[in-house]
Amino acid sequence: MPDPLPLVDVAGVGLNATDTLIRLPRFPALDSKMEILSSHFLPGGQVASALVACQSWGLRTRYVGKVGTDPAADLQRSEFARAGVEAHLLSVPDCTSQLAYILVDQPSGERTILWSRDARLTLDPAELRREWVTRARALLLDGHDTSAASLAARWARDASIPVVADLDNLYPGVEALLENVDYLIASRDFPARLTGQPDLTKSLPAIHLRFSCRVAGVTLGAGGALAWDGSRFHYAPAFRVNTLDTTGAGDIFHGAFVYALLQGWPLSRQLEFSCAAAALNCTALGARGGIRPLSEIEALIRSGPRHPSVFNPSTLDAST
Repeated sequence: MPDPLPLVDVAGVGLNATDTLIRLPRFPALDSKMEILSSHFLPGGQVASALVACQSWGLRTRYVGKVGTDPAADLQRSEFARAGVEAHLLSVPDCTSQLAYILVDQPSGERTILWSRDARLTLDPAELRREWVTRARALLLDGHDTSAASLAARWARDASIPVVADLDNLYPGVEALLENVDYLIASRDFPARLTGQPDLTKSLPAIHLRFSCRVAGVTLGAGGALAWDGSRFHYAPAFRVNTLDTTGAGDIFHGAFVYALLQGWPLSRQLEFSCAAAALNCTALGARGGIRPLSEIEALIRSGPRHPSVFNPSTLDAST
C-alpha cells in the first residue's frame, strides 16, 4: 500500500495563469498609440497565488489545477517548486495554458485584465483525488471549474474541513458549490448578482441564511472588507499604501484569510490581517510581487494609514 499523502495546512483547487503585465503611462484611448513603460512575464492565478502566499508565511500547501504543454506550464511548475508548494499540475497535450494580458495604469496602479482559457483546461471531477482534499486542514476554491470545486467542497465538508471560496462570477452550478462553503469572501458585485439585492447589508445576510455559511463577506478594494457572521457585521477599512499594481490583491487577501483562519483569530482580526497583506502586495508588480513577511504585515496593521471607512459603524449596528 502506498504511503499516504502528507498532511498539509491548506489545499487549493482552482486557477493558475501566466500574466503578461504591461505598465502604461495612462490608460489608452480608443484608436491611439502609446509607448509602454515595461512588460513582464509573471505567474498568477487566484488559488495559485494565494497558496504561494500561504507557503511564504509558513503554512504547508497543496495546489491542484491544470496547465497546457508550453513555456507557461514550465513557469508554473518552476515557481511552485521554488516556493515549496506541493503542486499537482495536470497537463493537457497540445494546449496553451491560461494566459492574461494585464494593462496597469501607472498613476493609479489599477489594472485591466484581458484573458484567455482553453476549454480543455477545465478540471473534471473525475480527475480529482479525494486525498488531495482530505489530507489538509483547510480548502481554498475559486469556483471557476464549478463541478470539480463542488466535489472538492463536498469531500471537505464530509471530513469537517473548513472551505473558503473566492468567487467573482455566477458560474453555472455555483449554488450547488455554495451549499458546502463555510467562508465565502466574494468580489464586491457577486452578492448582488446572486441575490438581486445591491445593498450588502441585506445581500450578505441573505446568502448566509440561504446557504448556511459560517461567514459571508466581500472584498471592496480601497473600501476594505465587510463580512456577516450570522449575528453581526465585521468591517475592516483598507490600508493606504503607495500603489504600484493592484494585480493579485484579492488573491493575496484570500491567502491571508486562510492563514488567519488557521491561526484561530477572531473574524475582525482575520479581515484586518487580510486587508494589510493585500495592500502590501499592491506595492510591487505582479500577482505575487508584493507578498511580504508576517512582520511587515503586522507593522502595517499597527501603524499604517487607512483609507476612509465606507461603512458607518452605527449603520452596520442598525442592520443587525
